[in-house]
Amino acid sequence: MDAEQWCLVVEKREAEQTRRRLLEEGLLDRRYKPRSEGDAVLLPVTEEIAGATRRTFVTVPQRADLPRHDLVGGIAILQEDDPEAAKRLLASRPSLHTVLFPETPVEGEYRTRRFAVLAGTPTTRTRVTEYGLRFDVDLAHAYFSARLSTERQRILGMMEEGERVLDMFAGVGPFAITLARRAELVVAADLNPAAIHLLIQNIALNRTGNVIPALADAAHLPRIGLAPFDRVVMNLPLAAPAFLPAAAALCREGGTIHLYALEEREGEYLPHIRAVTAGNVVERQVRTYSPGKWHAVYDIEKEG
Repeated sequence: MDAEQWCLVVEKREAEQTRRRLLEEGLLDRRYKPRSEGDAVLLPVTEEIAGATRRTFVTVPQRADLPRHDLVGGIAILQEDDPEAAKRLLASRPSLHTVLFPETPVEGEYRTRRFAVLAGTPTTRTRVTEYGLRFDVDLAHAYFSARLSTERQRILGMMEEGERVLDMFAGVGPFAITLARRAELVVAADLNPAAIHLLIQNIALNRTGNVIPALADAAHLPRIGLAPFDRVVMNLPLAAPAFLPAAAALCREGGTIHLYALEEREGEYLPHIRAVTAGNVVERQVRTYSPGKWHAVYDIEKEG
C-alpha cells in the first residue's frame, strides 16, 4: 500500500549515516520503505523536521506491535504506562538498555521530569551519539532533546569560522559542543548544577577546548561584563521569550539570536521580538510539540 509521508532526501553516499542517526533519534519512520530517486535516497521520517519534504512510500508490513516511543541513546521513552509493551520494545531493539515512562511533564526551573522504569536497567542515564559527538545524559536531572540534532546542524551550517557564541540554556551541552566546531569561543550557561556537571564531562568526552561552562542564571549574564557575542542560542521553549532582553544585550549589532519557543499560532512572538530588537526575523516550525502547539525557532538579526 502506498502513502504520502515526510522524508529527508539525501545523497546516496550519506544515506546510511543519516539513516542510523534518524534511527537513534527515533525519527526514522519504519512503517515505510526507504527508496531511491535518481542519485538520492528518500528516508521516511515520523514528523516534519528541518529539510523534510513530502513523497510517496510503500508501507512495510508490521513485524511487531510496538508502542510509539522516543529514543534517547539506549533509553526508550513510552507515552503510556504499559510494562508489557515496554518488555516487547526492549526485546525488539538490541541497542536499548532501559524503557521509561514520564510520570510528570518537563517542569521546574531545571526543566526535568520524573520517570518510572518499565523495563530493563533501572537508570535514567545514557550516552547519545550525534554527528560524531558523544553526550552523557541523565534524563531525570537535566533536560535533553535528541530531536533537535538537525537544528544544531542547521545553526552550525549558518556560522562563520571564529564566531563568539553564547548558549544561554546549555543543559548538558549539545548546542554548545556542536557549535564549538566552528566557534572561537562558546560560553555555555545553565542554572542547573547537575546539567553543568554533565556539561563538563561532555566537554572532556569530546575533547572540546573552547567551551567555557558557567553555572549562572541567564537573566544575570548581562551584569558580568561579557564582551558581545556574534550568536546567542536560547533553547528554553517554555520560557525563553522572557529572557530576550538579556539576549539582545549580549548580542552584538548585526549578530544573530536563535529563540526557541512553544507557540499556538504562527508569529505569536513577533510583537515581543519587535519590542526588544529590530532587524530581520525568520520563523520556522521545528516540530509538533502537542496537539495545537508547535516548537518554533525565530532566527533574529539584532539591530538597534
